[in-house]
Amino acid sequence: MSSNHINNHNRQRYSEMTSHHSSINNNDHVYQVGKLTSIALLVGTTSLALLGCQSSPAVSSPAASKSMIDFSTADSAQSQAQRRAFNASLTAKAERYQQLFDQEKYPNTDNQAKSHLLAAIRQHLATEHVAVSQANYQAVPFIAPDSIDAGSSSLLRTIIEAYVYKPDGDYDESDYEDRQTEAMAELAAVSAESNKCNDNEDDDAYEVCVVEDVNYDENGYSRSDYQSESYGEGNYDTDDYESDSAFSKLSKLNPKSMIEQYEAVQMAKQQPEDVEQDSQSATSTGVIGQMLSMFHRTPEQIAASNAYQYQNLTFNSVSQYKPKQRQLQSVYSYDYVTPTISSSIQIPLAFDFNHSKVTVDPSAIMPIVALVNPENTPLPNQKTSHTVSFGLPESITTQLPPAVLYDAAIAAIQSSMAELAPEHFSAVDIHNDAFAKEVGASRAVKVYFGSKQSGEMIGKTLKYMTKSLQDYVDANPQKYPDGAMLKTALAKVQLYNKGYQSADVGSLLQLIEAIGPISFNQINYYYLDRSDRLLAKQQRVNIGGDLMGSTTSVLNQIRYDKSSFNNHALTPLLTESFGANAKAAIDGNAWMAEQRQQKDRLQTARDARYDYSGSSDDDYGSDYADGDSGYDAAEYDSADSQDDTDIEDDADNRVDDQ
Repeated sequence: MSSNHINNHNRQRYSEMTSHHSSINNNDHVYQVGKLTSIALLVGTTSLALLGCQSSPAVSSPAASKSMIDFSTADSAQSQAQRRAFNASLTAKAERYQQLFDQEKYPNTDNQAKSHLLAAIRQHLATEHVAVSQANYQAVPFIAPDSIDAGSSSLLRTIIEAYVYKPDGDYDESDYEDRQTEAMAELAAVSAESNKCNDNEDDDAYEVCVVEDVNYDENGYSRSDYQSESYGEGNYDTDDYESDSAFSKLSKLNPKSMIEQYEAVQMAKQQPEDVEQDSQSATSTGVIGQMLSMFHRTPEQIAASNAYQYQNLTFNSVSQYKPKQRQLQSVYSYDYVTPTISSSIQIPLAFDFNHSKVTVDPSAIMPIVALVNPENTPLPNQKTSHTVSFGLPESITTQLPPAVLYDAAIAAIQSSMAELAPEHFSAVDIHNDAFAKEVGASRAVKVYFGSKQSGEMIGKTLKYMTKSLQDYVDANPQKYPDGAMLKTALAKVQLYNKGYQSADVGSLLQLIEAIGPISFNQINYYYLDRSDRLLAKQQRVNIGGDLMGSTTSVLNQIRYDKSSFNNHALTPLLTESFGANAKAAIDGNAWMAEQRQQKDRLQTARDARYDYSGSSDDDYGSDYADGDSGYDAAEYDSADSQDDTDIEDDADNRVDDQ
């Protein structure tokens, strides 16, 4: 049967069926027409939508057909033209593909910003420059009051509260108070007995009256009570100890109990806040709950900190960087200024990597040193210079010269930043940036360092520094033979570096940030001129966490122009401390060696005196007569010296007792 006959037959059946249905259901004709029309519109709309998602066939595109080779024709001129068009199409397609993914040859906006910044940093670290910085502080609530997270606790605090939670009835403070009262009464009785013992005139001066069988721990309870009540002599029970340990609860934890305790904590928080409920809540969470409440800052406390502290507090510094000499000289100042009070702590500090020295002015910490070591702390008028220099021991510098370590660190920082993804570098609009106008910048680049980027930088820097130091060791085999300490350590670090990728360090910091009590990130703005010279930098560091209830933002603005440096109030102190006409610094290594020698002499004198006081009468007389007593009386310190008469009387009494 032919296809035409089949089609005619189908059309005939369709006409008969249509006529039949029309005669039966003529009243629904309008409804059927509307339904069919709606279906047609729906199908048409869907087809148009899908048409844009489908791949067009090659024959449907005239542009595509021109670039295709038609093998059905034998015309050589047409074939050559088609081949040329085909090759041109391949070249254009490859070039477009490279433009999408080859960011070195065809950089996008982020890559261009990264390229400008890396060029500026390389030039900046290779040339001598000065810097002036000022940092200001501000605290804000960790969670904004209008945030959806307002009123919610962090995961870490929730876990801590659920872990330490106990129902109110589980606490019995009366037993604790009774034991404390009993211990204090017993301690008073022992003190009275001890005083009675010390009043005995017949006791020898060198003997100590000891109350036996009563030893107290640091909490005031007697150990004899512990032994009689809990352990007994020789009957130590580890179960009793583990039952009192806070960590013994770890073995009893399970998801069900933690969920139940979490629900109990949250229900307790929903109760009306009155004095009784606050007391019950503090009791339920114990000391840890009270500590968490103490650390958490309220919005009123944060506002007070900004108004009375941070608004008047600045951290200033001036620095001078000399890359060829590998020197960095700075003066740091911590200033608090109000209309009624003004205070400033200034500390000059310099690093000299070529000579392995650190020079500092210790005047700011001299009061603390005087409290710890008053005898060896010089007065301001006794110092020949107000700076002190400390050098690394030769045993360290011969193994690893600080200059090599410095070069490795500088190169590692640049290489690590160059490997960061371009999306972390963004060109920003500076038309309304007041700081950019002050420094005369032409462009600015924003670099975001969150926990992931910071960790990745740490990992890459460590690996690059290890590689640089390994290259230095390999280039000096005579200095680092097999078995050398540095060579062995670097080999071990290289082995560890193979077991992780730099991004893993960032993931680890993200995990710590997610469950830890701290949240941090850095936002850096670098301001450049038209020749990619670094003019200034603005850094914002956010430090805080839910346990503290606040985030402290540190905004640090750094200028690299000489005009700001020359006009700054700290520059004269920098010149006085480290300038060409500055006084030579005090040798801190020699001063420390002298202190150690003096301490050793005093200890030798004490040991000799103790040996002398315990000798017999004949030994004492012979040693004293020969003038060889084993010690020098001039080395006695004022606190331990005694009269010769007292020493002789004490020695005679000891001989009589024996």
